[in-house]
Amino acid sequence: MNVTVVGSGYVGTTVAACLADAGHAVTAVDVDEEIVAALEAGETPVAEPGLAGPVADHAGDRLRAATDYGSVAEADVVLLALPTPSEADGSIDTEYVESGAESVGEAMAGSADGQVIAVKSTVVPGTTDETVAPLIAQAADAEVGEDFHVAANPEFLRMGTAVSDFRDPQKVVIGTDSPVARGRLRELYGSVAPEAPVVETGTREAETIKYANNAFLAAKVSLINDIGNVCKEYGVDAYEVADALALDDRISGKFLRSGVGWGGSCFPKDLDALRAAAREAGYDPPMLDAAVEVNDRQPGRLLSLLDRHVDVTGERVAVLGLAFKPGTDDVRGSRAVPVIEGLRSRGAEVVAYDPVAGADMREILPDLEYADSAAAALEGAVGAVVVTDWDEFAALDAEFEAMADPVVVDGRHVVERREGITYEGLTW
Repeated sequence: MNVTVVGSGYVGTTVAACLADAGHAVTAVDVDEEIVAALEAGETPVAEPGLAGPVADHAGDRLRAATDYGSVAEADVVLLALPTPSEADGSIDTEYVESGAESVGEAMAGSADGQVIAVKSTVVPGTTDETVAPLIAQAADAEVGEDFHVAANPEFLRMGTAVSDFRDPQKVVIGTDSPVARGRLRELYGSVAPEAPVVETGTREAETIKYANNAFLAAKVSLINDIGNVCKEYGVDAYEVADALALDDRISGKFLRSGVGWGGSCFPKDLDALRAAAREAGYDPPMLDAAVEVNDRQPGRLLSLLDRHVDVTGERVAVLGLAFKPGTDDVRGSRAVPVIEGLRSRGAEVVAYDPVAGADMREILPDLEYADSAAAALEGAVGAVVVTDWDEFAALDAEFEAMADPVVVDGRHVVERREGITYEGLTW
């Protein structure tokens, strides 16, 4: 198939590269000239394991990149993978999706020929039918359902495992009332993952599934964190408790790693959007509110454990980990930010280290001291807090000896207890 992917973030780039790897002719469209130039040169614009190979293999051949929408006229499928950032009240900003829809429509004007436009962006129920489809129809002077077809096709890619998630998905969701769109998307994804379960539903249901998926996972993390906080007060190891919970197949062991909380670009934004949408509809969602509240408290609990052992005023404190999770350089929603802010409010001299995310965090906190290694960050520090569970932190040992006062508060269950350091686990 001829496929156009609009938007080249970690979702759009992963989708484009993997579809090209599956044999399709793919054009990645983005307004950022640097991103387009990188893709054309076979370079990945985002740090994502496993992505460099297919991008390099197919760039200039089955994978092309452009700033214009010319490829839409010949496309069988157009995938909108554009950001939907949060407004101040938590609701989503659909500016980029609307702009992309209009541009797609303009590119189709006079040449609409049954293209399928699928919205992969995370949008609230009704957006595909009530916003995207009319914008395309107006710009193209075409009829939805006749000249072109629309679908909601949410993504479930996790940063750090996006390539494997796309190639071996737990589910493919196709929301549309168009048999043409349904059939073409089934064929497209069948070429990548023929055994994957396919959920066929309406557009509103498909849009809601993405929010519900992330809300359940975020709530599960917050619940185990809340249980973990109680465990800590009673001297109970929450990880031993979680191991027993995991044996119950109604619960499973996934997302039971209690710690400093969730971040990233999806959970915070999607929980806020779902809560805002619920309130707009006249319903206050107490469970969703509680999930966010527990998550917001975890960085403070981490710092309170550090306070028990050392007064950090005027002292050097190392923050290990800046990415919101290992395997990515994404710092959006990172728990490191409130941890750093909390340390600074206590008068600490903060030095931070992350294997890959330092450059991205510098854009948020340019005046922070950044170390080139964990050892350099720890040298002379009176305390250290672990915020991201990078494997290299588990291997630290002699590096702790360079601390002025080896106090380690672990927010991710990654550092082993050992002689010579004062160790606190957040929930164990």
